[in-house]
Amino acid sequence: MDEPHPHMQVTFPFDSNIRYLPLVYLIPADQIVRYPTLNALPRCLSEIAASEPMMDLLDSDAFLKDIMDAIAALAFPHFGFGGWKEHYTGYCPVWRLSYALPLWASLIDQECGWGLQLLFRMKPGTQIPFPDADQVRELFAHVVKRAITEQGWQPILDIVREIPCDEDFEKWDTNARKDFLRRWYHTRSKKVQTVSLEGMLENSDDDSPIFHIPDPSQNVEEYVIAKDFVERFLKTLPLKDRQIVELRQDGFTYEEIADKLGYKNHSGVIKRVEAVKKKLQKYRCSV
Repeated sequence: MDEPHPHMQVTFPFDSNIRYLPLVYLIPADQIVRYPTLNALPRCLSEIAASEPMMDLLDSDAFLKDIMDAIAALAFPHFGFGGWKEHYTGYCPVWRLSYALPLWASLIDQECGWGLQLLFRMKPGTQIPFPDADQVRELFAHVVKRAITEQGWQPILDIVREIPCDEDFEKWDTNARKDFLRRWYHTRSKKVQTVSLEGMLENSDDDSPIFHIPDPSQNVEEYVIAKDFVERFLKTLPLKDRQIVELRQDGFTYEEIADKLGYKNHSGVIKRVEAVKKKLQKYRCSV
């Protein structure tokens, strides 16, 4: 991650909820008032960085709940299901897909460049205007369609539409729903354990992928969160270590990786993989 603007006297940890701040600034003015924590945030990154209360707000479960609700509300209508997301429960697969916050942040950044790096490049004091509601609607229509195609979700959506369940439509506007949301995302985003590096590293001759990411056709929720966890961890590694991991993910042996990356022999690659294992253990504890 690039360093913040040189005039900003603060460094944001990579796993801070600030990675979702660009999404806050995509919420139209008439909608953001529904979400107290989002509405309270200044529309200027340097003002947030200089305010300890605002930084604490960003790191809170209340912020996670509000940004989840707000972005899911923008994404859900484009899945092609009737009604609002509030008509559905957390048991409904489409409801859960609409809450795939890491995916929406990533796709929007890819689609139009609206991400944390762009915010960091803004001059201190820059006030971010509210977006045009129609443009935001078009953007989410596009990224949801892209997600359905790239993630292979269409068969899931077809089955959910063809065979609805009573549990999908239980009353959900309750305190129990709010508690569910808070626990559901906080535990998965902060303490996700769906990625296994250690298993492969126990045997350095094992040619299985270095990360195990759940099959998206079996558990979409775990797949999205595990994939996000892997991507964030890889960004903390030096380039050479990241290349080793990515080549292992693609099925290359240690000998093949050594040849591709210019090591004298595969033992050097194994040493780097052991170092990655230790870094992952520390990373898990830090998030």
